[in-house]
Amino acid sequence: MDVQTGEGLTDTDFVLAGGADGSLSIFEVGKVGQGLEYGMKCKADRVWPLLNESQLECSEVPGHIWRPAQATPRMPSNISRIKLFGKQSPGTEDESSRTQHMLVSTLGCERAGGSLVVINLVELLNFNPNRLVLRRNIYEIATFNCTIWTADCEPDGSRAVIGTNLGAALVDLETGRASWLLRSKSDVLAQQLVHSGNAVLCGLRNGAIVTVDVREKQEAFPARQVRHRMRPSPLDNTLGKSSKQSLKLSRNMNSSHSTKMPSSIASLVSLRFDDQYFLASSMDGTVKLYDQRIIQRGAVQSYEGHVNSHTRMQLGVDPSERFFMSGGEDCNLRIWSIKSGELLFEDKFSKTVPSTVCWRNAERTLYFSCALILIVIFSILLTFSFLLLHRV
Repeated sequence: MDVQTGEGLTDTDFVLAGGADGSLSIFEVGKVGQGLEYGMKCKADRVWPLLNESQLECSEVPGHIWRPAQATPRMPSNISRIKLFGKQSPGTEDESSRTQHMLVSTLGCERAGGSLVVINLVELLNFNPNRLVLRRNIYEIATFNCTIWTADCEPDGSRAVIGTNLGAALVDLETGRASWLLRSKSDVLAQQLVHSGNAVLCGLRNGAIVTVDVREKQEAFPARQVRHRMRPSPLDNTLGKSSKQSLKLSRNMNSSHSTKMPSSIASLVSLRFDDQYFLASSMDGTVKLYDQRIIQRGAVQSYEGHVNSHTRMQLGVDPSERFFMSGGEDCNLRIWSIKSGELLFEDKFSKTVPSTVCWRNAERTLYFSCALILIVIFSILLTFSFLLLHRV
């Protein structure tokens, strides 16, 4: 993001992390506080490849990460999902006028249900040591009388979907109004809006995957509900076991738009090149690729080697959609080819389970790829010119 510093706008990479205590942490990556005078440096370790004495001369020293000193907002309960989106400024159509926001969902606790919050990220990253986080830049959209396990939103931030212990709901982020997409006795643990915006994938605790058409009329319910005493469903080892909990099919969905995996759904990822395709993983270690047009025939591709029994681990798909990766309960990181199903990489570099993984975003990947191509072309031209001069 471009952030305002004492030296002006600075193009900077950040990592946002949500804590089990409701805290939000912000880490700058790479430039290590360049132009940002107040904060704390943290050492980042390169975890792969493992270096030995023969490789030391060709290795790079890993960079640092930097944490701003300013206070960050704290949510009322565990953060269950963070999703970035661009929100168009009023009266503008230029892509450069888009401002960054983040959607935060909270799980809920005994004192209150889960909630949806939108935070103005540009204002949050206005690094001024004397400036507190302004509450006017944090908008609580709605509070619900249920547990919110996951959430997703459209790129323009107009609507969001939430997965709860009562089913799936569609939420208008401007008005806070919500409507049920799916009523279910089985928790919706994974969710993904397909890129067309016309449908949402819902992955349930009982192993069902249901595609819901969001264009159909839904059952409405109050957007802001009275806070109450409730106990969210515990996320423990029982999640990996398939249950016989029932599913209520409404008129905007039917059995031809659903399938079943052996265990609770851990992750769903819709592919951009054709949003009829999606990757799904369940908590018994099964990972499959589905085509919604022929979903009743089963998966079109299966992937072997994933290790899971009860953990909600997220799949990460690279911007070119050639590969995906995931952590495992054996603490290994694995990368597969989406097309062939081949396991391409497997290595252990952590003592804990890497439950969330991601690739560098598409814009930066393209930028660095173009930069690398230009460097190669320049090197070739320089070499060619040197050879010509040498011959002369």
